[in-house]
Amino acid sequence: MEGDDVVMAAEESTEADLDDMKRRLKEMEDEAAALREMQAKVEKEMGSVQDPAAAATSQANREEVDSRSIFVGNVDYSCTPEEVQQHFQSCGTVNRVTIRSDKYGQPKGYAYVEFLEAEAVQEALLLNESELRGRQLKVTAKRTNIPGMKPYRPRRSNPFMQPRDPFMAPYFFAPYGYGKVPRLRMATRYNPYY
Repeated sequence: MEGDDVVMAAEESTEADLDDMKRRLKEMEDEAAALREMQAKVEKEMGSVQDPAAAATSQANREEVDSRSIFVGNVDYSCTPEEVQQHFQSCGTVNRVTIRSDKYGQPKGYAYVEFLEAEAVQEALLLNESELRGRQLKVTAKRTNIPGMKPYRPRRSNPFMQPRDPFMAPYFFAPYGYGKVPRLRMATRYNPYY
């Protein structure tokens, strides 16, 4: 009689554990579905799934904005966007002023000014070499960056570096760190110690 009670109790606990596991599995599946929905929503908002037509449209929009913008160099580090806007207000209606800063929040010393009209850029270029807070500004038209078109810069040679011999034997280490194995020296024209 007592053996039957143990078997019955084991079956009840197994069924309870099984129901608990099914409930937890259902909760995890619901949570995963909610996360997938949120991810799709964020991707849609961020536009990470772009077709080529949308990419071309955004590139054209960026070029249009850049045609209404100027680059202002040698801006004083304590200068505010309002002061830069006031300086270029005579050229036309300023839409936005961006003073770039580094990762610590310190200004880099240059700014971008976006106008509402493209004609204001020509007026702003006349303010090249004008002074703001005692510093002579450098004003140029903003250029449009083309993604993936970084100019190729070949490596400069170091005049103090010795040329490498392609047939130089490698440096060997002793197994298990029991001291160094002497470097194999080869007779080369660059080795003065041979």
